[in-house]
Amino acid sequence: MSDARLDRLSINQITVKSWNLEQTVNGCAAAGIHRVGLWLDRVAETGVPRTRQLLADNDMQVSSVCRAGFFTGETATARRKAQQENFESIELTAAIGADVLYLVCGGVPPESRDLAGARAAVLDGIAELAPRAHAAGVRLAVEPLHPLFCGERSVVVTLRQALDIAAEFPAEDVGVAVDSFNVWWDPGILETIGAAGERVISYQVCDWLVPLPHPVYGRGVPGDGVIDFPPITAAVSAAGYDGPIEVEIFNEQVWATDPVQVLELVKQRFVRVFESGAAGS
Repeated sequence: MSDARLDRLSINQITVKSWNLEQTVNGCAAAGIHRVGLWLDRVAETGVPRTRQLLADNDMQVSSVCRAGFFTGETATARRKAQQENFESIELTAAIGADVLYLVCGGVPPESRDLAGARAAVLDGIAELAPRAHAAGVRLAVEPLHPLFCGERSVVVTLRQALDIAAEFPAEDVGVAVDSFNVWWDPGILETIGAAGERVISYQVCDWLVPLPHPVYGRGVPGDGVIDFPPITAAVSAAGYDGPIEVEIFNEQVWATDPVQVLELVKQRFVRVFESGAAGS
């Protein structure tokens, strides 16, 4: 019998990294979890027909697909190559029946200090993607990353900045992703989430460990760090978002643990940490 308290729980595939896509879908279903966040490389590896069959057989919904973007290549050739891959990512997302594609926007190009130019390239790149996303029925989720990633991964570093970008396009085509690891530190985050309203199209969670063991691979299971989740969750719900709460954990210790145990721990923490905030909508 399924636990209604887990209805909004989604497991991003990276959280159980040692499993392939088939193992992830089957394992989540066996654990009573019926939402997953998928990665494009794992979908390509499995193939669209098999992916669709696995999802259907397990009554599984895709909460998001990771990831496209990287608009800030050093040369026009590099930017065009990335954009072609983005076009293909939109089509692949639509082909598996998913409707949210994450955008990680890219850092300052190598040998460049042109931060303003990189940010302009992000806006130009999304402007080219948005019509294709609309035609495919896919929404683009602009994900701000923590400022420590500005140099190499994303020049979009606050939710307000992501919202300003998204506001240039129809809400049905471009929204924002709230990722706890990347936004929890922002003193204005609750107000910005409120201002985002219908633009909030994805909510990802993991914890900020202290001390932080690694800037990328040191994300914690919710409840193990210093993030105060209930206010963020309540703000996301008040903004009108009632979709999946996706647990996305990059952590080598978690990856080395039996995924079945990881899922059980995540389920316990989800009920404890998120149920009250999610229910406050």
